[in-house]
Amino acid sequence: MHNIISLENITKQYDTHDAFVLKNASLSVNKAEFIALVGPSGSGKSTLLHIAGLLDTPTHGKIIIENKHIEKYSDDEKTKIRLSKIGFVYQYHHLLQEFSAVENIMLPQLIAGVPKKTAYEKSCELLKDLGLETKIKSMPSELSGGQRQRVAIARAVSNDPIILLADEPTGNLDHETAMLVFDDLLKMMQQKKMSAIVATHNSNLAAKMSRTYYISEGQSLEM
Repeated sequence: MHNIISLENITKQYDTHDAFVLKNASLSVNKAEFIALVGPSGSGKSTLLHIAGLLDTPTHGKIIIENKHIEKYSDDEKTKIRLSKIGFVYQYHHLLQEFSAVENIMLPQLIAGVPKKTAYEKSCELLKDLGLETKIKSMPSELSGGQRQRVAIARAVSNDPIILLADEPTGNLDHETAMLVFDDLLKMMQQKKMSAIVATHNSNLAAKMSRTYYISEGQSLEM
């Protein structure tokens, strides 16, 4: 299978006197594969996601994206990779309150140099795919929690990343809404043949994924 991303023996220590946040943690994701990352709070899930997303640098270890060793890349090179190849969804939607739903989704595309008309049309199509075609001009304050998170998902996939990194993407939603939003997320990733690493405490969500890695005391183990 075509490997999209590999994290090999990732160690993270913020200070030489601190305990290890991660210690020799490894995982790999193939094309169109969805990985669940589970474990107790404080086990290093978010840190591992941040390293996979090039938002944090490991103390030791290798980050390999599409067979290229990324850990030694410059900040500018990492920024370009994040913009074009990696999508992020967080527990809180982080939508910009002064922009409408469609404008929030357009922003990453405009930053990447996509023409405004193309970005608008694509953003409208993503909202339609998520059942939000009537909310195109709605402001975040006018949307429900589930709707805001769907807009955040559309924004995350707007530049057609090869991998989506999601940190408790439905953690702020009630159980029923969480399952509906997660099903929408899975459907969209399947349509786009996208890979994903999803950190979650929800065993029902983890059960929907291709494989599960359990992380404990900074080390990951495939289940």
